[in-house]
Amino acid sequence: MKKKIVIIGGVAGGASAAARLRRLDEHAEIKIFERGEYISYANCGLPYYVGNVIKERNKLLVQTAQGMKKRFNIDIYPLHEVLKIDRENKLLLIKNIKTNDIFDERYDILVISSGAEPIKPFIKGIDTAENVFTLRNIPDADKIKTFIDNKQAKNAVVIGGGFIGIEIADNLHARGLNVTIVEKAEQILVQLDKEMANILHRHIIDKGVDLILSDSIEEFRNNGSKVVLNSGRQIYTDLTILSVGIKPEINLAKEAGLEIGITGGIKVNEYLQTSDESIYAIGDVIEVRDFITGFPALKPLAGPANKQGRIVANNICEKREKYLGTLGTSVVKVFDMTAASVGNNEKMLKNTGINYETIHISPSSHATYYPGATIIFMKLIFDKKNGKIYGAQAVGYDGVDKRIDVLSTAIMANMTVMDLQYLELSYAPPFSSAKDPVNMLGYVASNLINGDIEIIHCDELNNINKENSVIIDVCEPIEREKGYIDGSINIPLNELRNRMGELSKAKMIYVYCQQGLRSYIAYRILKQNGFQVKSIDGGYRFYKYYN
Repeated sequence: MKKKIVIIGGVAGGASAAARLRRLDEHAEIKIFERGEYISYANCGLPYYVGNVIKERNKLLVQTAQGMKKRFNIDIYPLHEVLKIDRENKLLLIKNIKTNDIFDERYDILVISSGAEPIKPFIKGIDTAENVFTLRNIPDADKIKTFIDNKQAKNAVVIGGGFIGIEIADNLHARGLNVTIVEKAEQILVQLDKEMANILHRHIIDKGVDLILSDSIEEFRNNGSKVVLNSGRQIYTDLTILSVGIKPEINLAKEAGLEIGITGGIKVNEYLQTSDESIYAIGDVIEVRDFITGFPALKPLAGPANKQGRIVANNICEKREKYLGTLGTSVVKVFDMTAASVGNNEKMLKNTGINYETIHISPSSHATYYPGATIIFMKLIFDKKNGKIYGAQAVGYDGVDKRIDVLSTAIMANMTVMDLQYLELSYAPPFSSAKDPVNMLGYVASNLINGDIEIIHCDELNNINKENSVIIDVCEPIEREKGYIDGSINIPLNELRNRMGELSKAKMIYVYCQQGLRSYIAYRILKQNGFQVKSIDGGYRFYKYYN
């Protein structure tokens, strides 16, 4: 019997599901109802279209309704909004947005891919503000571009420091606008931990962008030309982009009585079925399983949505396949830098009560003797008992995405930090070092697990007993001109063996260098000579971003 499969929403998840369904079943009746004008577009490219990096609008269109209809024989209805799901009778109530006609549509199997919607907080004066925008789809991008061009905008405020907020701020800045970013939290990009975000904060400020943290918008005045913050600060602006986050668009599902998870997304099982076995849900609208911890989570990303679309199609066509969960692997361009992460950060793990250890390293992106090498700031979070990898973060100018992708693969393969040492990764001087940064993470973490080194984290230094301890900087004296930890004494590594008589074995010694390699050597020297010693994790390069 021919199945009738109806999909609510296109873009990443819905369009992928439809295409896969047709490849598996040439005879099924497949329909997509999309509220917007476009069935499949590159929403991740929208900030770059606003910034004129992507100059041709058509490049954003992954697939048109006409093209998809012709290739896959799928009935596609853009500008059609599903108003209600009648589960008992397996009917949808649908409105044609162009004509306002309302009609019913029957289904055998329903796939909800309604995505997420921008959070639009009520702000005094927003109703009369004529220059406030959100960026979620192509029409939004068109409005922003047109406004900038017609009004010859010079100043912009971006409210929110998440992915879209940072990307749109970057692109507005590239267009020559004076940009202010306002973020309510104490940092941008909450998937990073604070010390990693601090690296980006300094870079953004260095680019001439006004970055305001721990503050939020209270009011729009003068039809939106003046933004008033809770701190009392006032900013004059030509336009404001609201980018304070998104939330799953669950109204249809909730009204239909489908189970909603504790995180606010539609609850699905491992086969991506909702509480109604004839209804599946995918993409930003669902609550997923965190691949590492197993806890419920919201991880609105295009990559997982595409994969979920394929898996749902397999399951509808009786190719039983489980969705194993989402890692949350992500990367974002932050002006001239790149920030990437995978898995859980410290904040997430603390909320779940999981014990963990962290290390920081700052290797070069490729062999230092080959021109153009830059620093990659890296953080690894893991279980000190068994080496399980919980998460990783990296910030730098080059090679950041490559390293996080390797670590994402390692986590999916259930590899431990000890296994990272033995990964055979491609090497040539322009691309890496013989010991890749991922290998280096493995070496440092394994040394810690094996007891070859003991560390203290930079944020713990304020709590040490200064009367019974000493901090030793093993860098060369000229390096201290660039900065050092207050109260430290300088004993260069090459002089350490001959100057051990200056040190007391009754005191705890904390050693550091710029990035951790020389302090590791110093630790081994002192430890084997009977001293109490710990190495300061990450060295001075990271210490300065904690303070």
